[in-house]
Amino acid sequence: MVPSGLGRHLIVEVWGVDPALLDDEARLREMLVEAAKRAGGRVIGVLFHKFKPQGVTGVVAIAESHISIHTWPEYSYAAIDIFTCGSHVDPWEAFRHSVQVLRPKSVSVFEVKRGIIPEGERV
Repeated sequence: MVPSGLGRHLIVEVWGVDPALLDDEARLREMLVEAAKRAGGRVIGVLFHKFKPQGVTGVVAIAESHISIHTWPEYSYAAIDIFTCGSHVDPWEAFRHSVQVLRPKSVSVFEVKRGIIPEGERV
């Protein structure tokens, strides 16, 4: 049981990232898979797509939910979602790894507790 909710969802925005990195599908895939592993997640699927003329979207499905990214290289911007369930997975580890790789000039992140069960409804 996770006392503060069933899941934790980090909403991340990064600005000032090298546009070439935000357009590098292979590097972003490697980053998110490693982020999932560092968080303690079990990777069960990976799907990425490179847009023309630029941009990448991708998701790493983990047994404990998912980590996704969508990039706008022309704005040096990326949106990242890190949603994990279970007490053994730490979404902040995935966040730290992603920021270390992307090296953004600015970061905005907030955490949403998901699946907060009212006290009287717990089984």
